[in-house]
Amino acid sequence: MGILSGNPKDEPLHYGEVYGLFTNLATNNGTIAGHQTLINHAGDEDLKKLIEEAIKGLQSENQQLEELLKTNGIGLPPAPPARPNANLEDIPVGARFTDPEISAAISMGTAAALVACSQAMGQSIREDVAMMYGQFHMNKAQFGAKMLKLNKEKGWLIPPPLHISKGTDS
Repeated sequence: MGILSGNPKDEPLHYGEVYGLFTNLATNNGTIAGHQTLINHAGDEDLKKLIEEAIKGLQSENQQLEELLKTNGIGLPPAPPARPNANLEDIPVGARFTDPEISAAISMGTAAALVACSQAMGQSIREDVAMMYGQFHMNKAQFGAKMLKLNKEKGWLIPPPLHISKGTDS
């Protein structure tokens, strides 16, 4: 039996997988802190619920990432401390992020995370790692659809110029 046969969990991680896992965990840690800050600025209750859902999803991912890194003897990146809750009214109006800005930032981050998950899946040679990223990808795609729906319902989506075919007689 070769080194890459049998139980995938017994196979070594290659450097690309290690880098991807470590970077994913570090990025998630920063994103959680950023989302905790943004929730303090959010006024819309539907947006707050989705931010909380995003934080819980990232924390769930982190549990899996940390376990995989620890199991393979890899140190964990530092994580910033949790952000305290603040009263929206205590943040000066000119210093606040608006709900559309918050929603756009989270939507953009979700889109970038989908690409990162796809890249991690493509570079993985361990099936368990590729499948884990496939699950992360599916969860992010579902979350992204919720963000898109919210953006449309609230009127926060600013579409590019729309192409409307006028149908020509030929």
